[in-house]
This record gives sequence, C-alpha cells and structure tokens, in this order.
Amino acid sequence: MRINFLMSFLALAITGNVMSQNISIQVLSAVEKDKVLDNAEVMIQRNGESSAKKLTNSQGKAVINGGFQDDSNTLLIIKKENYSSLVVKCPCNDLTYALSPVMKNLDGMRIVLNWGRYPEDLDSHLSFPGSHIYFQHKKGSSANLDVDDTDSYGPETITIENKKFGQTYHYFVHDYSNRGNSNSFQLSNSDAKVFVYVGQSLVKTYYIPKNKKGNIWNLFKINGNGEIIDINTIISKSEQEIGIESSYDNTEEQVYVSNEDKKKALQLNQKGDLAYQSKDIDMALSFYKQALEYYPTFGQAYGNLGLMYIKKGFKAEAIYANRKAITYASGNSVNTTKASAYFNIAKIFENDNDFQGALNYYKLAKELKENTVYDNAILRVENKLRGQ
Repeated sequence: MRINFLMSFLALAITGNVMSQNISIQVLSAVEKDKVLDNAEVMIQRNGESSAKKLTNSQGKAVINGGFQDDSNTLLIIKKENYSSLVVKCPCNDLTYALSPVMKNLDGMRIVLNWGRYPEDLDSHLSFPGSHIYFQHKKGSSANLDVDDTDSYGPETITIENKKFGQTYHYFVHDYSNRGNSNSFQLSNSDAKVFVYVGQSLVKTYYIPKNKKGNIWNLFKINGNGEIIDINTIISKSEQEIGIESSYDNTEEQVYVSNEDKKKALQLNQKGDLAYQSKDIDMALSFYKQALEYYPTFGQAYGNLGLMYIKKGFKAEAIYANRKAITYASGNSVNTTKASAYFNIAKIFENDNDFQGALNYYKLAKELKENTVYDNAILRVENKLRGQ
C-alpha cells in the first residue's frame, strides 16, 4: 500500500483546525516510489517572516513545534541539495510532500500530482504524437510515468526528459475511482494540486477548481513552440474517450485580474527594476515573482524574470519565462516583444551547443520581425550544423 504521500508539493488534505499547533510532515522523492529524504530543511513562514526550521530525520519526518496556525497564511518551505525547493501554502499538518530532483535538460519538465484522501485513485495522463503516458503505458518517447499511486495522496510523477519541437503535449488528470460517474464532485473536492518543474525550479502550481462536476481535470497543453497554454477546467469523459484529443475542450483559461492587483504588480515590477539596477539579482527575481502572483498574465514581468534567470545561470527556467512572455505579449510592439523572446531562447540553445534548437527559435524570431541580427544568427548556426 502506498504511504499517504502527497506528491511533490502541496498538502492535499484540509485539516479544518486553524488553531496554533504542531506541524508534522514527511518528505519523499518525487521520482522514486516511497523513498524518504532525510536532512531536508523544513521551514514554516508566517506573514512573510521566517519562524522556525527543522531537518527531517531518517524517516523523512519533521515536526515544527507549536505557535503556528495551519492555514493559507502559513507557508511551508522545504529545501534539499540537488532538489528543487518547494514552497506551498498550508494546511500541511500530517501530510507528505515530494521533492523533485534538479533536471539537467534545457527542455525537460517534471509534473507532480498530489491529492487528498478521497477519491483514492487519481491518474496522471500525458498525450503527444505517438504516445499516451499513464499507468498502463508508463514509457514513451523521452517521457515516463516515474511514480504511480492508487490509494490516495500521491505522488504521481510524469517526467518529460526532452520536449520535441513542433509537437503538442496535453496533460490531464483522470478520476479513476469515479470513471463511471460523470456527475461526481469527488475530483473537484479532492484538494488535488499539480506542480510543474523545469531545471531546478518549481515554475507553476495548479489548484483544482472547486465545486465542479466531472471526472477529468483538463490542465494544460504545450504547443509546438513550447509555450504552456493553461486550460484548468473540470470536464466529464467516458472511459472510451480518455485521451482522444478531439473530444476535449481546450479553450485557454481566462484569468481575471482586478485593477488593484494590476497596480500592485506594476509596483512590484518597478521594485524589481530598481533592484536589478542595484545589481541585486536575487531581490529582483523575488519582486518579479511576486508581481506575477498578483498578475499571472503580466508578459513584461515574465520577460524581466527570464533576464534574471539568465543572469543567475538558470537556463531552463529562462526558456520557460521567455515562453510565457511570448504567450502574454500585448500592445503595439507585440511582434517585437515576441521576436526578442524567441531570440533569447535561441541564444540559450546555441550556447548549450543545441544548434538545431537554436535554429528553430532564430527562425521564429525572423518570422515575426526582420532584423539583420536574426539573419546573421541563422547563418551562423546553419554553418555550425554543417560542421558537426
């Protein structure tokens, strides 16, 4: 029986008790079933202040002693060398979290699913041309189901070792326990969360929509250029329709952002600019991330974030951020913005000696805007490819 493991990231069961209490958690690996992680640093943070730290023991467990409310104003932060850090909102007491090992490939991705006690069996699915990765077919072209779980909590982990340019990927979660009940609310009420990692960073957390009928959580697609298109809806499918792409509504998620939140995001983005001008890259990175929490479709903040990742040498994360800048680019100079972001991505691939990847993105930049810099870059990497 799989231990009550909350995979990779977020606590899945709501405790209902927000009084000050001890907070006990267990930390596992996201890619090796039931492997506990000792000496992971566990920190509780309340109202933006570091409150308490502890290391996990040989069973991967840590208990932070009293004084904390186990609610959404409390953050749990878990760190361990060679693993991506996890930052998650509580409730988190008596839950298990899974950490993702750092990924080496520029265009890799790890997707981790956690959920609560019910329903017992949720399944991760990834479909792309020629492959459908799930519990009955765990290996595909440069993608695998690393960990499967059938009796609550997770984690379930799918790793894409290297996304293929020009291919579309579709990720969704199936409520296997209620596969014959399209009117069930159990999936929506499961407290399921999905964490997406690239490089050494958690770049996106999805929270399941509440109070919706259905047995499929349709989360996102990755288009041929590598951009993540958020869908994040609950739908119903028969077992025969699972994975049949034509039967899914893949309308992009509409994100409402109030004028007040946009204003806060702009202010935080400006603070990030000032920090960058002062050569404080870590502080600038923090401000840009905070801006995106208020305004998740803020293309300029994603562009700034991509630059900070490049400055820190986080190449995979920089590619991700530039792709998001492309997705959310707007205004009169939209083509210039997108072309510049494609150029940034291409340079990262070229510097990593992936000349075909670089050529693909230099060409995308040129399609959007004529520029001799793009022409010269295309000629340069074509020569490098001929010389290989």
